[in-house]
Amino acid sequence: GSFDASSPESPTAHLPQDHEPALLPFVAKMREDLLEFDEKPRPVQILDQNGKLLLAGDNQRRFFEAAWLHKHNGRYYFSYSTGDTHYICYAIGDSPYGPFTYAGRILEPVVGWTSHHSICQVDGQWYLFYHDSSLSKGVTHLRSVKMAPIQHDPEGNIKTLKPYGDYK
Repeated sequence: GSFDASSPESPTAHLPQDHEPALLPFVAKMREDLLEFDEKPRPVQILDQNGKLLLAGDNQRRFFEAAWLHKHNGRYYFSYSTGDTHYICYAIGDSPYGPFTYAGRILEPVVGWTSHHSICQVDGQWYLFYHDSSLSKGVTHLRSVKMAPIQHDPEGNIKTLKPYGDYK
């Protein structure tokens, strides 16, 4: 089927190594030409540690916008912005379809409103790319690109970053 660009906001295309493209925050396999869905899109489900769906009122952990997906050691990491609380959080699942279990925060709040991001691996090191409004002193439409290395611990968790910390 076709894609309606009016909803959802901030769609993300994920192109894993196994060549099964997906579009988030709804997830669906795409046709080979990447122009149409090969199946009906399904909503991404983020669960708490007890297996219950995170609800929109859970502003500390809920998905609001800025979906991203990366794969590390065979597991899928769905990361996103919480919106008005300004966190970048993540949840882990065994499939790009989910469900994903909330695992924590990747980034504490930055100067400015939005917290859109991406995560990628370069020469064996994982990096978080994001933006803030620090150079414009909080003018949210004047954004500066930032980058910080991230680490997956042996259990697969990502250490929370403070946006203005020391990343040596």
